[in-house]
Amino acid sequence: MENNDKSIRPQNTRAIMAFLREHAPFTSMDDNHLAHFAEHATLKYYADEDVVLSPEDGTVKTFNVVKQGRIRGERIKTSDGQTETTFEISQGECFPLAALIGERPTRTLHRASGDTFCLSLDHAGFVTLFSESEPFRDFCLRGVSSLLDQVNRHIQSSAMASISPTTSLDTPLDRFAIRNPIVCSPDLPVRKVVARMHENNVGSMIITDDNRHPIGIFTLRDLRTMVAEEQATLDDPISRVMTPAPRSLPSTDHAFDAALLMAEHHFAHLCVVDTENRLIGVVSERDLFSLQRVGLVNLARTIGTANHLRTLVSLRSEVSRLVDTMLAHGADSGQIVKIITTLNDVTVRRVLELNIKKNDPGIPFTWLTFGSEGRQEQTLLTDQDNGILFETPDGMTEDQVREKLLPFADKVNHELAECGFTLCKGNIMASNPKLCLSSSEWDEWFIRFIDASTPQNLMYSCIFLDMRAVYGPDKPLDILLKKIVSRIQKNGLFQKMLAGNAVTRRPPLTMFRTFRYAPDGEKNTLDLKRQGLAPFVEAVRVFALANGIEEPNTLERMDRLVEKGAFDRQDAGAWKEAYSLIQLIRMRTHQEQLAKQQPLSNYINPDDLNPLDRRILRESFRQAQRLQQKLETAYVL
Repeated sequence: MENNDKSIRPQNTRAIMAFLREHAPFTSMDDNHLAHFAEHATLKYYADEDVVLSPEDGTVKTFNVVKQGRIRGERIKTSDGQTETTFEISQGECFPLAALIGERPTRTLHRASGDTFCLSLDHAGFVTLFSESEPFRDFCLRGVSSLLDQVNRHIQSSAMASISPTTSLDTPLDRFAIRNPIVCSPDLPVRKVVARMHENNVGSMIITDDNRHPIGIFTLRDLRTMVAEEQATLDDPISRVMTPAPRSLPSTDHAFDAALLMAEHHFAHLCVVDTENRLIGVVSERDLFSLQRVGLVNLARTIGTANHLRTLVSLRSEVSRLVDTMLAHGADSGQIVKIITTLNDVTVRRVLELNIKKNDPGIPFTWLTFGSEGRQEQTLLTDQDNGILFETPDGMTEDQVREKLLPFADKVNHELAECGFTLCKGNIMASNPKLCLSSSEWDEWFIRFIDASTPQNLMYSCIFLDMRAVYGPDKPLDILLKKIVSRIQKNGLFQKMLAGNAVTRRPPLTMFRTFRYAPDGEKNTLDLKRQGLAPFVEAVRVFALANGIEEPNTLERMDRLVEKGAFDRQDAGAWKEAYSLIQLIRMRTHQEQLAKQQPLSNYINPDDLNPLDRRILRESFRQAQRLQQKLETAYVL
């Protein structure tokens, strides 16, 4: 194919530099490097449908930026031989980076869409910029990852307005662990343990065996409990009153991992161990949360020990404040949604505990959560998707058990609504008799669910195939999940129908790379949850279930798919970053809405975003399109 360009040398260097400054990565580049680009670039014109680059042209020799118009990427579909548009490149965007860096031909035909002008830099000019400009080189090598970093820094700097900067929660635990912690053997008397703690001004003592493996922990809180409840004397061995099997993490884990573990289990000290499980340090809540102004562990403990519903209601505003702090300290969106989910879980458990204390139904049960909460991907805008799984006691029928559990569940659902977890409009709640089932009933329900792939069941798949246990024994759900995943793995037809349903949720990009607005909501808005996140969530779910992966979290599913060889590591990295970016913009929007005392919403007007955010959002949606294309190819849709 012929390349039908008409080239002219741009005359106005300043105008070219001003244009470049509006677009990444040039926004971060020095003036002398922008001047180099402007002075050495050629302005090329392409008429509508002209071929700009073709695989037949050989090794790519130019770096191009769209100044006006659009470039359309085309490939031949292997399934039917038809030409499909794989991407659209619009004003300010660069191409073809992968081919240029790889010193190879492009694999996609690039065609002008309408009258198009491109700034084209020859190979020598590109090499000069690549070697001399760090922002340019970083962008060329990492693409969307580099832009995502810029957005993260922008969001972080905004959140820092009222909070002083400190160390990130991504810091390895090794940085915080108190080296050579005070330890003792299990036979040392309590009196001597307390004296040693006093001498060393520490709040905990780690009890180790002969190989320095931590086997117990004793804290000042344990001492108060021992004295108040007369559990032992000061001359008894410490093994009698220590907390056995203390929680530990490897030194390579991060502060974030410790924060979640402490918040979930309400303890204030963690052992840090090496690869042989030998104690190398201790990290405390105080050490960890010198990182921030608001303590996650303290907030979780306050929620988990609240004695009144009104206390739980009042603490919801603290969760929002904590999200601000986490944004300021560089926590990524995956970390923040897990923090929100952890605090939501603690709240749900406390509501259940308070109700059991007042009106125990007398039947053991597992409280299930579905959908985004089940995936640990909940934000501040949350409703209830929950159910109950129980084992039928001897001498009782399932209906008799439900008679006891349903009034209890109804009370819990309404109290959770008071805490900010709105009642589900579709009645996906534990107070619904259809979702308060025994293990065998749930099993039969899922057999029908998988075998009868009705439109309603496919809609339900977005909710019920992502579930976790929040309260009660985990084992019944673990057994159920293994059966469900095994059945889906063996049922190719159900997988294909899930895949077909997943690709109906298209990312909001038109073929001309403009935004396709949500059909509902305010004019010219996008729904970041249904249009942005759902295409990733639903496509990844299909691949995960087909590969026997039981984890419900989308990012963890992608990691497991890479381990199993189902996803290319580079592709998965781009999809994870794109998904995280959309989630981050969504959370920032929620924080801004709260600050303005507006109702929380997932809708956003892209015109309200800065140019970098808009471009990143478009690129993120394009990554969702790529993921859906992989799903369509895998299931011949």
